[in-house]
Amino acid sequence: MDKILNSEKSGSFPRFGRRRGKYELETSSFRLENVKAKEHDDDKVTGSNDILLEHGLKHDQKLEQVDQFIESLAAARDKSMSPEIPDQMEVFLKMVNSRIATYEMREASAKFGQNKVEDSLFFEALTHLSKIVKYLGEFTLDSATTGCFNRTKSILQRAMSLLETEFQALLDNSKRSCNVDSKTPKSPKQSVFDSNQHKTETEFLNFPPESIAIVKQAATAMIFAGYEAECCIAYTAVRLNALDAEFNKQGYKNFNMEDFQRMEWASQEGEIDNWTRIVKYCTKNLFPIERKLSNLIFEHSSTAQRMFCDLATSLTIKLLSFPNALLLFKQYSMEKLFKFLDIYETLCDLISGIGNDLSAKDLIHETSVTRRRIGEAAVSMFCELEDSIKNDNGRIPVANGAVHPLTRYTMNYLKYACEYKDTLEKVFRQHNETEGSTKQQPKNATDNNGESTSNTSHFATQLMLVMDLLDANIDTKSNLYRDPSLRYIFLMNNGRYMLQKVKSSNDIYEVAGDDWLRKKSSDLMQYHKNYQRETWGKVLQCMSHEGLQVNGKVSKSTLKERFKSFNAMFEEIRKTQSAWIVSDEQLKSELRVSISAVVIPAYRSFLARFGSHLNKGKQQEKYIKYQPEDIEVVIDELFEGTAASIGRRRLMHLSQ
Repeated sequence: MDKILNSEKSGSFPRFGRRRGKYELETSSFRLENVKAKEHDDDKVTGSNDILLEHGLKHDQKLEQVDQFIESLAAARDKSMSPEIPDQMEVFLKMVNSRIATYEMREASAKFGQNKVEDSLFFEALTHLSKIVKYLGEFTLDSATTGCFNRTKSILQRAMSLLETEFQALLDNSKRSCNVDSKTPKSPKQSVFDSNQHKTETEFLNFPPESIAIVKQAATAMIFAGYEAECCIAYTAVRLNALDAEFNKQGYKNFNMEDFQRMEWASQEGEIDNWTRIVKYCTKNLFPIERKLSNLIFEHSSTAQRMFCDLATSLTIKLLSFPNALLLFKQYSMEKLFKFLDIYETLCDLISGIGNDLSAKDLIHETSVTRRRIGEAAVSMFCELEDSIKNDNGRIPVANGAVHPLTRYTMNYLKYACEYKDTLEKVFRQHNETEGSTKQQPKNATDNNGESTSNTSHFATQLMLVMDLLDANIDTKSNLYRDPSLRYIFLMNNGRYMLQKVKSSNDIYEVAGDDWLRKKSSDLMQYHKNYQRETWGKVLQCMSHEGLQVNGKVSKSTLKERFKSFNAMFEEIRKTQSAWIVSDEQLKSELRVSISAVVIPAYRSFLARFGSHLNKGKQQEKYIKYQPEDIEVVIDELFEGTAASIGRRRLMHLSQ
């Protein structure tokens, strides 16, 4: 295209005259050699009004006679005979040629618009010229008629050259006027986010209404005369230059992708953000503006749409080079998922901005292919999360039963992913339609009758599979703890963390659903019961009344053993479980309340009934080390993860 445009900058229109017939002269000049000098003499000494006065004609009279001639040409059925050329044709041609010369001598940026009436008459005359060339060219011409035909065509070509120059000048002047602040451009983010649509149109599409009117008249005249290709090429060239300048202003740059690949991911994220911002600027601002401009200038919607699509194609091919280059790396690590989803959503917006006209079919297809490939990359990244859970086979348990880092990472990842749930739904649906789904169904993907639920979304299915994998992984890791009580603390911590993450996010709750929440809550209750049985069941046995009385009397030796066992067990629980961690405050409170509700009443009752059977003094001090209030203090300090400090606080309390 550049080669064609460069060859036409001189205004000689080498591609003009596609309609030339067999009687056209063998010259590339716009004017016939035998009339060229005469035309220029006429241009210098004679104005169009003078020509009309010389022949005693008014403009309307002359056009009326020319109209009659055109009508006779159009109505003629026999094209084998040359038509008779009326005398007024010479007057008409002289007048048009003189008017062209007048326009040509004006300043480059002010050829039209000085006199609207004159401009209107001139464009009307060009319409007549175009019709004469069209209809006269259908006849078999003799030598006399050929001269008129060629002279008419030469003048029309000269007019088209004038119009093309003015057409480009008006578009180019408006382009420059919109960049008057190019020396101090706003930052890219300001130019997009700190300006509204109207302001952007005012700055970028700075065409006064009178300029639009002239450009539209010029385009209409050129297209009617058969110079649509030249008009469109000129329009595309000027607008592409303007759009390239705007791209640069917005911070667009062509990347050396090898350099990009060597960047740290944080830097790559910044470049992706910049790309998505520029694409959004195109879809929200540039594309609507260009569509509006083409509709204003070109009367026919098909031409206007084609012009817009040509420009959109040029911009979009440039924009698509970035995501296509990203896909070449095939570095689909799961932390990159969300930036790829941003790219996917941006490409969806880009397709909407292009529109669905048939002339944009290839462009939409190309963009859709890139979007689909980005979607497949996103699927790979999400599935890598599954693989990371499956492959996490660490044999070292998390200290003190705390929430496992894998649990935190996975749940936060899923919570963030659910903010893209609509996009991920599209991505997985597209993937399943293309590749088919061979994966197992998640545990909660069946109804009460055990039948598969057909209305589960693709993304929800995928998310619940990840949750199932995480549950299985947590259960496996819980077996690394030798202490059964700590195992249940670990299960409660991780299960509670998952539950709270789901509850705190409407997006992830909507995907997981009530069934999952009920199941997880039920599991947590069971873990709680198992913990109490493993930890405090043996403690409560120490306070059992059974076996303490022999022949109706309390056995002091047995009673002493019971107190000793209680003291030892409780001290061991204090030492170990004060170091255990329960990070969820509500869960910690629930555990403490439930322990207190079981242990303290039982101990108070046991102490009240059997404490007096021990001799007061040293015997009671030796075996009764805790009062109910002391037990309550210790229970309230369990699961803090700081055994040493708890022990010190307890000793201080007991010494008071």
